[in-house]
Amino acid sequence: FPISVRMADLFKKEGYTGNITVDSVGTGAGFERFCKTGETDISNASRAIKSAETDNCKKINRAPVEFYVAIDALAVVVSGENTFAKNLTKAQLTAIYSGKAAKWSDVDPTFPAEAIKLFSPGTDSGTFDYFTEEMKIKKEDIIKVPGIQLSENDNVLVKGVEGSKYAIGYFGFAYYAADKCKLRAVNIGSVEPSKETVEANKYPLSRPLFIYSTAQIMKEKPQVAAFIKFYLDSATKEVAKVGYFPAPAADQKKALDTFNAATGMAK
Repeated sequence: FPISVRMADLFKKEGYTGNITVDSVGTGAGFERFCKTGETDISNASRAIKSAETDNCKKINRAPVEFYVAIDALAVVVSGENTFAKNLTKAQLTAIYSGKAAKWSDVDPTFPAEAIKLFSPGTDSGTFDYFTEEMKIKKEDIIKVPGIQLSENDNVLVKGVEGSKYAIGYFGFAYYAADKCKLRAVNIGSVEPSKETVEANKYPLSRPLFIYSTAQIMKEKPQVAAFIKFYLDSATKEVAKVGYFPAPAADQKKALDTFNAATGMAK
C-alpha cells in the first residue's frame, strides 16, 4: 500500500490528470475485488496469488499477470520502552502467537512475569498468511489466543504496540520505519532487519511484494498500462523512501519483460 500510494502521487506529478484510487484492504480482500467482483484494475499483494483466486479470476475472464515490484521485511516489534525482548527465535515467536506462552517469562525466564499483549494483522491480510505459514501456526489457533487484537490497518497495530511495554506485533517494515522513534524491531535469530540482511537473504522474515493486472485491462485502459510501466521503471529508486527494498535485478528485468509481452511491446 505505501509503495502504490507513492507511485500514484508521482504519476500525477508527472502529468496524469485522471483519478487513481488506492485502498488498503489486505491482500485477500484485494484479490476478492480483483478476481470476484472485477472492480479493480490492479491488485497489490504481499504474497503470490493463490490457485483458488486464479480460478475466481478465470470465472470473470481475467488472466492475472504478476509483477514482482519490491521486497518487504516483516518487522516484529515491541514498544521502545521494552528493554528485555531484544532477540527472539522463530520457535519463541511461534510459542507467543500460538498462545503457548501467555507471559513474557514463559518465553524466557529472565523476562518479566507479565502478560503478553498480542497484536496481529487480520485474516484478510497477506502479512497474516505469510507469518502463520513461516511460523507454522494454524490460523484458527492464532485468532483464538485470548486478548489478541487483529486489524487490517497497520497503523492501528503500530499505535497498539506503542501503547504498552509488554506488547508485541508484526507488520511490514515500512510501518516500523515510519514510527521507529517509538518502536523497536526485535532481532530474529540474532539477525536484525536491515537493507544489508534483507538483500543478502539473511533476514528470516523477508518476502516479495507484487502487483497484478491483466493483459486485457492494460489493452483496454492505456492509462493502467502507462501507470504499471511507470511503477516498474520507478520502483527501484522509490521503494526505499517508504521503507521497502528493491527487487533483485533479475526479477526487475523479468517484470519488464512480462509487461512488454502482455502489452505487445516485446521486441
